[in-house]
Amino acid sequence: MPRKARIQSKTGVYHIMLRGANRQEIFHDDEDCMRFLETIQRYKSKSGIKVFAWCLMGNHVHLLLKEGIEDISNTMRRIGVSFVSYYHWKYKTTGHLFQDRFRSENVESDRYLLTVTRYIHQNPIMAGLTRKVEEWKWSSCLGYYGKQYFPMGLLDKDFVLEKFSDNAEAARRMFRDYNELQNGDQCLDDFPRRVRKTDTEAKKEMEILLGPVEIAHVKSLPRLKRNEILRNVKKIEGVSYRQIARIFGVSPSLVARA
Repeated sequence: MPRKARIQSKTGVYHIMLRGANRQEIFHDDEDCMRFLETIQRYKSKSGIKVFAWCLMGNHVHLLLKEGIEDISNTMRRIGVSFVSYYHWKYKTTGHLFQDRFRSENVESDRYLLTVTRYIHQNPIMAGLTRKVEEWKWSSCLGYYGKQYFPMGLLDKDFVLEKFSDNAEAARRMFRDYNELQNGDQCLDDFPRRVRKTDTEAKKEMEILLGPVEIAHVKSLPRLKRNEILRNVKKIEGVSYRQIARIFGVSPSLVARA
């Protein structure tokens, strides 16, 4: 069945989500997050997109972008191809990294622009990964709060802040109050949120899955048997590749390749 054509936003602004294939983790360490954001920054210069918000989670990404000199689909394709190439090189993997094409929704009003920005920044809280939006360093929240963020220059925050006030300091203060307000916003997502397990919770489920095999022995098993175990462990809901690597004493790239 052919895909439906993406409906163009009248404002050129889109809320975009990229998800790992089979909900696999796509960011295993800080280097991966930095590389993804640097890739966006590189194509921002080439395509002229505006970047109003982002949040990088373990297995998905939220972006709030305004289309530049080319169709947003082309820009996202370039970003995706570049990052996937880096990922396969680093982790010695092949095949699909992202789930199908990116999902998006049009942002046609100032009110929804602010709603989506807040929703993106509160994603780590909703996932149970942090208590405060500013504690998650892989979102654009820090830039809006006037703090150091990576990579500097990526965020086009004035477009959003000006919706609150012409006075920069007042706008930042009002934005912060709005950004941290508890709400029932539902933007784009139509799936249950994945709550990350603690290492203790993850170990308990792993021990049940492993049966007589000790966690400490897994890394020393023959490759085929070890990879079979890792593939099964990766299916445990709420467990990240980094946790698996840490608990079993192996590298994240080995977990990703299994």
